[in-house]
Amino acid sequence: MLQVNVLRNDPDWVKQRLAVKHFKQPKRVDRIIALDDKRKKLQLEFDNIQAQINSSSKDIGNLMKQNRKEEAEALKISIPRLKATIEPIKEDLLKTEKELQKLIVTLPNLPSPLVPIGRTPAENVVVKEGGITPVLHTKALAHWGLAEKYNLIDFELGTKITGSGFPVYIGKGARLQRALIQYFLDYNTNAGYTEYLPPFMVNADSAYGTGQLPDKEGQMYFVPKDKFYLIPTAEVPVTNVYRDVILKEDDLPVKMTAYTPCFRREAGSYGKDVRGLNRLHQFEKVEIIQMVHPENSYTVLDEMVAHVENLIQSLELPYRILRLCGGDMGFTSALTYDFEVFSTAQNRWLEVSSVSNFESYQTNRLKCRYKDSTGKTQLVHSLNGSSLALPRILASLLENNQTENSIKIPAVLWKYFGSEEIA
Repeated sequence: MLQVNVLRNDPDWVKQRLAVKHFKQPKRVDRIIALDDKRKKLQLEFDNIQAQINSSSKDIGNLMKQNRKEEAEALKISIPRLKATIEPIKEDLLKTEKELQKLIVTLPNLPSPLVPIGRTPAENVVVKEGGITPVLHTKALAHWGLAEKYNLIDFELGTKITGSGFPVYIGKGARLQRALIQYFLDYNTNAGYTEYLPPFMVNADSAYGTGQLPDKEGQMYFVPKDKFYLIPTAEVPVTNVYRDVILKEDDLPVKMTAYTPCFRREAGSYGKDVRGLNRLHQFEKVEIIQMVHPENSYTVLDEMVAHVENLIQSLELPYRILRLCGGDMGFTSALTYDFEVFSTAQNRWLEVSSVSNFESYQTNRLKCRYKDSTGKTQLVHSLNGSSLALPRILASLLENNQTENSIKIPAVLWKYFGSEEIA
């Protein structure tokens, strides 16, 4: 959530930055500032009258102690009048605060000056490419064909049990999935991230804190009776570990990692681009999250991008790193880098990670702060990234490492998987 003082300081600049994200209601900025002006005026009126009530009440008490009952009774007459005056002001103040809050959460985060101008994914900027694209044999299969050939994943069984987008991993397919999760967690914890195993459902306050509400409610599965949301990513519960927390400056940075299943409705998804593991309603992911000093957040972003790049390199996959343009960025992000790996059998790039700096957008909602050296309370910055998302990594590993008679396993996974190939 943006801070009102940021809007007030330079509303024209705010509108220009919002335009990079193609926000279509710039006048909302003016409306928010006007509501804040009204809130301040009402708050001042409320405080002045409340001060009179408090002062009169104190004077009455002193007069009674001095046995000056007539003067005290005369002063008491003013209290009901003041309370009658303050009540409609209080109601108007609460109404104004509610309207202000409702509007300000509809503004997306302001994009960093580093964000490219653009509207569609085609306008994202490729900042780096790496790895070697393999040359496959003439009868190479896409991962859904390999899954069937080696009995690794049963998509039809998942449809029977639940519905489309809920695959069942079997035998060596399940073992490879588990091996990847353990490797990713070990890789992250070895880099200083503390592992968490959070709940897989969250309440509305948690979803609001990281920006899923009110922006993405249609993408999340909801349990009406309990009013819980199934998590779309570990980012939601893990970042909320520090909701309503004041950290010491020496505590920063806080580095966290977690494995969770992720649940996304992905309404309207269909066609060849969602076949097999390309787009699921339930999938597994390992996430990294950092809470950092504001002065360091972009340095940390670069470090997290390098961390994910090294992880993908260790899997020996061809990859590229994209800096997302304004039109393709998330609602809460100030700057995002996407990682894609090349699926040789499908001849297409598959997104496997997003690494983002949210600056203070999430932490303002979360009220996650730290005390600086002067004792003043400041908002921390939050960042997160996939390290890594499993389905498309698994798809690419199967496709890019296939031979005519087996699927080779990258060396870093041998001790986790227990074998050098699937045959």
